[in-house]
Amino acid sequence: MALFTREEALEYHRVPRRGKLEVIPTKPCATQKDLSLAYSPGVAEACNAIVEQRDLVNQYTGRSNLVAVVSNGTAVLGLGNIGPYAGKPVMEGKGVLFKVFADIDVYDICLDAPNPGQLISIVEAMEPTFGGINLEDIKAPECFAIEDALKAVMKIPVFHDDQHGTAIISGAALINACEVTGRKLEDVRVVIVGAGAAGIACGHFYVDLGVRRENICMFDSRGLIYEGRANVDRYKKFFAQKENLGTLADCMKGADLFLGLSKANLVTKDMVKSMAPNPILFAMANPVPEISYEDAKEAVPSCIMGTGRSDYPNQINNVSGFPYIFRGALDVEATEINDAMKIAAAYALAALAKEPVPQDVCAAYGVEKLEYGPDYILPKPLDPRILTWVTPAVAKAAMESGVATRPIEDLEAYAASLKERIEASQARVKPFVDDYYKG
Repeated sequence: MALFTREEALEYHRVPRRGKLEVIPTKPCATQKDLSLAYSPGVAEACNAIVEQRDLVNQYTGRSNLVAVVSNGTAVLGLGNIGPYAGKPVMEGKGVLFKVFADIDVYDICLDAPNPGQLISIVEAMEPTFGGINLEDIKAPECFAIEDALKAVMKIPVFHDDQHGTAIISGAALINACEVTGRKLEDVRVVIVGAGAAGIACGHFYVDLGVRRENICMFDSRGLIYEGRANVDRYKKFFAQKENLGTLADCMKGADLFLGLSKANLVTKDMVKSMAPNPILFAMANPVPEISYEDAKEAVPSCIMGTGRSDYPNQINNVSGFPYIFRGALDVEATEINDAMKIAAAYALAALAKEPVPQDVCAAYGVEKLEYGPDYILPKPLDPRILTWVTPAVAKAAMESGVATRPIEDLEAYAASLKERIEASQARVKPFVDDYYKG
C-alpha cells in the first residue's frame, strides 16, 4: 500500500516553501560591527590569512563541511535519463539526508553537461568551494571515466554514490549473510544482473572483500558477459567469463548469491530453488524487485532475502553509508575516499548488526525486537548508532592508509562528539522547520 498520494508528494515539495533546502547565516548580522566583520573590511583579514596559508580556508570558511551533490540527470533513480532539471528534486533530497544524518552542508549542483569532458572540467574547477564531491545519478559507463578523472586531479574526496554506496552496504550484507549461512567469501558463487554503475562497483567491491572474480557471472541487457561477446566495454570486460555459460536460469543453478540491480520479476521460484542451499538474494530493483520477498521465501524458506524497500527485512539502502563515510572523510580532511575506507565502512556496518538493538529503533519499525540472523543482517537505516560505528572506522582507515591530512588522536572521544554534534544539529534544525508549518 502506498504511503502517500501523488498530490501529497507534490504538495510536500511545493509548500510551505518551494524545494527542500535553504541557506541560512551562522553569524549575527544585526549591527554595523557585524556587517563589517561579515563583509568589508573585516573579511579581508580572513582572505589575507588564507593567502599566506591556503589550508586555512578550512578554518575561516565552511568549506570543510560542504559537499557538492553533482548530477547531469542522465540516470536518475528508476527514472532514467530525465535531465538536470527533473533530477534536481532528488539532489535536494540527497542534501537533506546529508544534513539530517551527518550534519553535512550541501549545495546541489545540477549541470546541463551530458558530455563527460565538460562535466569533468566544471567539477574540477569547483575544488576551492567544496570539501567533497558526491557524484549522483550519472549513467554508465561515463560515470566510471568521470569519477576516475576527477579523483586523479582533485585533492578532496570524490565519491559516486550510485557505485560505491550500493557496493558498501550490500557488501556488509554479504559479509553477514555468509557468516549466518556458514559460507566463506572466497567460495561464494555470485550472479549479478545489471552491469551499470552499481553492478560493476558491487562486483569490484566483492572481489576486494575476497570473492574470486571468476566466480562472478554478470549479466547486462544482452545476456551473460563472456570473452568474445560483442558490445562489451572495458568496464564489463573485467567480469567476462571464459565462455558462454548460458542463460540466467543456467547460471543461477548452484549459485550462492543473486544480486539484482535491473528490473522487476526477472527471477522465478524455480531459479531460487536451483540455487545452493540457504541461498542469498539481494533483489534491489525499485519499487518492484527482481523477485518478491514472498515468492523467494515460498520457494526456499531458509533463503536470506534483501531488497531496497523499507517494508521488508534486510533493506539495502545507501543512506546507511554515504553520510557517515563523508563525515569521517571530511573530519580528517582526507584527500580521497579510498578502498580501505570503503572496506572499513562495510565491516563496521556488519559488526553493528550483531549488537543488541535499542527498543526505540525497534519501535521506529513497528517490531518488538530485532536479532542478528537471516532476517536481520544489516542495521536498520534509521539506527542512530551507525554514525558512531561507521564514521570513526572510516576516519581511522583514512589515517592508517595515509590519506588523512588532519588526524584525530582520540577516536573514542571523536565518536562521543559525533553523537553530540548530530543531536545539536537536529535540535537547531527542528524548530526552524517546524516554524514553517505553524498553523
